[in-house]
Amino acid sequence: MPVLTTSIAGLFVVRIPEHKDNRGFFRESYRLLELREAIGRDVSFAQSNHSRSAPGVLRGFHAEPWDKLLYVVHGTALCVVADVCPTSPTFGTTEGFLLGDSPGVRDRLFVAEGLANAFQAISECDYVNEVSAQYSPGGRRGFAWDDPTLGVDWPVRPPTLSEQDQSLPTLRKAFGQRIS
Repeated sequence: MPVLTTSIAGLFVVRIPEHKDNRGFFRESYRLLELREAIGRDVSFAQSNHSRSAPGVLRGFHAEPWDKLLYVVHGTALCVVADVCPTSPTFGTTEGFLLGDSPGVRDRLFVAEGLANAFQAISECDYVNEVSAQYSPGGRRGFAWDDPTLGVDWPVRPPTLSEQDQSLPTLRKAFGQRIS
């Protein structure tokens, strides 16, 4: 099971091989040892979260003080990860991934602490994220889904958003003049 690097430090794609026969399929979700070797440090998960979203629902961008391992179990979603650390050389960079239960989109994403992630349901989808710390509201940050610095072309407009996600600031508002 390969773990692939991306252009954003701390973001990895976990490629999941699948074994099919007349009964259906089998695939591992991840191997912790391979994940630890690929990211170059220890990681463990303390909590697993499962959400279901209707088509067009957009959740994020959320940056938390914990690592996340993301997986779309059912349906299809566009998952986008953004580097929101103003001192990073890839600040403002995003990478998008179509994830789900269709062939070719069954990967997982490992998102390191501090990176922001968002997803939009293309179809009804079940989204699972395993996190390295139990939920605590302290230290969480969020940024506007339509931030022009991030420039994400979301597939469904207008999206369905929570009240919280509707009120998130842009990177410029959050960090002021530190953004060029």
